[in-house]
Amino acid sequence: MAKEDAEPRMGRPRSQRFNSLFSEDEFGEEHPNAPPANGGSSWSDRDPSLHPPAPDAFPGSSSDTLSDSMEGTSATASLSPTIRAGWLDKNPPQGSYIYQKRWVKLDPDYLRYFDSEKDTYSKRFIPVSSISRVSSIGDQKFEVVTNNRNFVFRAENDDRNKWIWTLQQIAEERKSKAPERTLMSLATDSATEPADKSGFLELRGFKHKLFVVVAGDKVFLYKNAEDYRLGIGITYIEMNVGNVKEVDRRGFDLTTPYRIFSFSADSEQEKEEWVEAMQQSITEALSNSEVAERIWAVESNRFCADCGSPKPDWASINLCVVICKRCAGEHRGLGPGITKVRSLKMDRKVWTEELIELFQKFGNVTANQFWAANVPPSEAISPTSSSQERRRFLIAKYREGKYRLYHPLFGNQEELDRALCAAVTTSDLAETQALLFCGASVTCDTGDPQCPTPLALAERSGQRLQMEFLLHNKTSEPPRLEMMCSEEKHYSVHLPSITHNGFLYKTPSMVKPISERKGPEEFSRRWCTLQDGVLSYYENDRNTVPNGEIRVEEIVCLVNNPLHAHGIESTFEVYTEADRLYLFGLESPDSAREWLKSIAKSFVHPCAEELVALDFERLGRLHYKGGLTLERAQEGWFALVGSTLHVCSEDGRRQEPLQLRKLQELSIQGDHEVLVLVERRRTLYIQGERKLDFLGWVHAIQKAAGSSGDTLSEQQLTESDVPLLVDRCIDYITQCGLTSEGIYRKSGQNSKTTSLLEVLQRDARRVCLKEGEHQVDDVANTLKRFFRDLGDGLFTRRWAPDWLWATALEDEEAKVGEYRQLLAALPPVNRATLKALINHLFRVQCFSGENQMNTHNLAIVFGPTLFQTDGKDYKAGRVVEDLISHYVEIFNVNDQEMKKQQDEITAIMKMREASSSGTQQAGDFICTVYLEEKKTETEQHVKIPATMTAEELTFEILDRRKIVMKEKDYWSCFEVNEREEAERPLHYSEKVLPILHCLGTESYLVVKKQMSMENMLIYLASRVGDCKHGMMKFREERNLLGLGLSTGFHDRYFILNHSWLRLYKEVRSLRQRSPPLESSHKPEKEWPVRNLKVYLGVKKKLRPPTCWGFTVFYENEKHEKQQWYLCCDTQADLREWFATFLQVQNGGALWPSERPKMRVARPQQDARLGNISLIPLRGNESEMRNSVAAFATDPLTLLRNV
Repeated sequence: MAKEDAEPRMGRPRSQRFNSLFSEDEFGEEHPNAPPANGGSSWSDRDPSLHPPAPDAFPGSSSDTLSDSMEGTSATASLSPTIRAGWLDKNPPQGSYIYQKRWVKLDPDYLRYFDSEKDTYSKRFIPVSSISRVSSIGDQKFEVVTNNRNFVFRAENDDRNKWIWTLQQIAEERKSKAPERTLMSLATDSATEPADKSGFLELRGFKHKLFVVVAGDKVFLYKNAEDYRLGIGITYIEMNVGNVKEVDRRGFDLTTPYRIFSFSADSEQEKEEWVEAMQQSITEALSNSEVAERIWAVESNRFCADCGSPKPDWASINLCVVICKRCAGEHRGLGPGITKVRSLKMDRKVWTEELIELFQKFGNVTANQFWAANVPPSEAISPTSSSQERRRFLIAKYREGKYRLYHPLFGNQEELDRALCAAVTTSDLAETQALLFCGASVTCDTGDPQCPTPLALAERSGQRLQMEFLLHNKTSEPPRLEMMCSEEKHYSVHLPSITHNGFLYKTPSMVKPISERKGPEEFSRRWCTLQDGVLSYYENDRNTVPNGEIRVEEIVCLVNNPLHAHGIESTFEVYTEADRLYLFGLESPDSAREWLKSIAKSFVHPCAEELVALDFERLGRLHYKGGLTLERAQEGWFALVGSTLHVCSEDGRRQEPLQLRKLQELSIQGDHEVLVLVERRRTLYIQGERKLDFLGWVHAIQKAAGSSGDTLSEQQLTESDVPLLVDRCIDYITQCGLTSEGIYRKSGQNSKTTSLLEVLQRDARRVCLKEGEHQVDDVANTLKRFFRDLGDGLFTRRWAPDWLWATALEDEEAKVGEYRQLLAALPPVNRATLKALINHLFRVQCFSGENQMNTHNLAIVFGPTLFQTDGKDYKAGRVVEDLISHYVEIFNVNDQEMKKQQDEITAIMKMREASSSGTQQAGDFICTVYLEEKKTETEQHVKIPATMTAEELTFEILDRRKIVMKEKDYWSCFEVNEREEAERPLHYSEKVLPILHCLGTESYLVVKKQMSMENMLIYLASRVGDCKHGMMKFREERNLLGLGLSTGFHDRYFILNHSWLRLYKEVRSLRQRSPPLESSHKPEKEWPVRNLKVYLGVKKKLRPPTCWGFTVFYENEKHEKQQWYLCCDTQADLREWFATFLQVQNGGALWPSERPKMRVARPQQDARLGNISLIPLRGNESEMRNSVAAFATDPLTLLRNV
């Protein structure tokens, strides 16, 4: 452990000396104003104004592997490759004749020297770009001349000449690039972005403060600001190996594997800013710059489209502008309907090849020719503009469109839409941009039934970039001059001026969620005032200058933490639009509540003021989409109270609260940007614009939607108020365990029971009990243990003695009446749960002939369990026995419900008889089908009749999720083989059940769009004949005998017609336009097309030569199987071959000629039969038949809605 780590966090002495980066006498070792020797020229390539070193002066310009001379330096530190390294004597400091031995390294950016060859951090670095001349002086010495400093080194004769020659070469190379750099600096002098953070800091081990600069992914240390101006520093720290940790009120440590840099700032506020800047630098250092470099290849993209800052690493993907970090923060405030902000370096998934190409072709110049065509110089912003100035400018530029170049058709909606339909078929992106942001509708009707939208027109015309631009602007709102930003709209007139003041405990602001408990020593006592829409905090109540302030219009979320969540008794959190988190606290809960209410009243819009009156845990504004469409997001106010989420829309309408514990689905879609909440009657999509507060909402809602305690009312519930855990177990045993001998009497494995109970209690919504994966006795034991450990019990401590007393009544009618009264007295959740459990036990005892569990035996097991007794009191068992025996009377079961109950028992008996007699017939099976991708939250459990086709299954899944199939939406069902890394779209008429019988454990079905279908249909409609031929790369899987091709792909010629696929090793005439005659030579192999199964994709471990390949399976009449792989040269070839395969295998019909708007009438499939939930099953045929006994008449359809 380093010595710094061993010291206490508080009150660490900052003056203690450790190994310094250079010795104290080297502070003045170079002559600051020495003239250039021998009339050498001074350094004039760089602008002397204060800004970070020019890009060519930054280290790390090359990522090559370091040479052997970089011994002792971690490969994780992305340093430039060393050109030359060795020991040299360095000139003595001011008048001394004792030379000091230094290890000197030269790389493309810097000449640096160290105490030792094993040191990572230098004692001094000199930018190569500042070297004006290198010359020899005297014996064995040479001089490196910069603008106003000379550095003298001494070496052996041979080494000296080599050093001089190398330095001269690299200096000349830099000089040759100087004119180019000078022109660029002159052109962009007013747009140069200052360092992310710069200023003086104390560093342990030094007497004087150092000038520290955070620039990009590095931290630079300089002796003073003058050295920074000249670019001659002490050392720099690569932040990809750094970690920042706060130490005390003013101190923080920058830790690397090689050294701990202990800094101290002048104030707590200054320290917070330094910590944030270094954390951002670490994030940038760990990001991927490949996309940024490609986009920066266009010169206009190297500078922010709004303020002109260099090397902007953010972008608005719908506006197609590249912007800097500070402008990106203000872009987010405009909302996703105006601008969609993404990072060039961190949001790697969003940057498709088409989007990168769009930015390369479009560029900031083209975008600004439209958006900034009329910007008055007085309103333009620069890299040094404040946040308020940026916000004002960006609102005017993008939300209001104040500076845009109006299209001649502006104001004529019909003509704008018509012009857009014409523009998208061309490559004129600027025209499309002008039309779209002057009012043309991206979803307008084109009048062409084949291509009803501009997007379809662009796709038919092959305009990929137009498609990409339209896709990212599907939900964009056109600028409106009368529109104001949401903050202005909310706070311009209506908000009252709330005043409050007092002492609060505060921690430094954070840019990440709070992951651990904050101790009392981490809080500082501050005088805080809330006045005139500003929350300010001061060092004490006598100070007049605040340490910092938060404007209420920037507050987006307020969180009331549980008591004692941190070292201060009552704490609350404030989140702002800038993605910052402020933690405040008080020792008095009442005072903390007063602060919460005051802050809430100051930032919540009057339309949602009723939410302020709630005892909320979290309150704030979010963008969301409701209903079944995702066309437009609106801003709403949300309040989380316990497990209830209250919502108030932007027009002031308060919606019905969501009961989070009763959600049918809770999932995150996209790149963790949309939270989906599905209730029985509605779906809510909450969008994550700001990462910090959105993550807080996600975690809070997930926690509130889960089980929070050990009582029934604290569990996840079904619509009928039965705990989801109980419902899952009952349903599973109903399907799989009613005839299991000794059910509930036999104990399962204790470890499996414990594990299953923990999983169900954590989130039963995500648990799917499956036969083969879970044993009946384990599930039964889990249900019993849940009731035995239940807090307050099923009958409650208040009423349990009365239930036991009722057993003493001799008159059965009076006893039943007493039970009914006691049942009515139970809480609603207890009452619903008791009815569900007794209903289940009633069914179990109906099968006592098989399971040996009659009413009396069940009562013996469940009496002590439900009353949580030791089993010695017979009255507990008597209560359960009475409830089962008088189930109809006590629970008021009517004749219709009883008939359905009897029908259900009859159906189960028939299933039992069919299974035991071996007379099973092909019936319905239940399988898991996924929507779009294999994730737990996309699972759909579907009953598959023998006649169901792939088209019907697709409609079934889309109907369940209420997805409307639009024209040109080619939704299909795919069979995915994970082991082979391949997938196959099922033909719309293909029967699903035979496929299920053959699915292995590594395969599954998924419904998603078939993106290439339209291109395949166009190809088939345009070609002549039904034959396809050409070259493909072929590889055969080695068979069990070791025969076949074992390695590598080989070129082969293929001919595919309506009946055969033939392979030829050689082709006599490849130049023929028509296919070679099949009689001209004999094929090397041939296979009947009807026996082939063709999958898209090839296993990566086979190292296919291209990414466009097939996996082909062949099975003959003797059930002998073969497998091989084919690769095409282009994606178009792949589509054409696959389209031909599908056409010849399915009689020419790839897609139904008229797909119905609504699903073909079929009895509505429910996720439940009667009150039995269908258990999703997967596996081969034998596994499925062992799980569900099939029978011909399907009597279970009679039992729905029990």
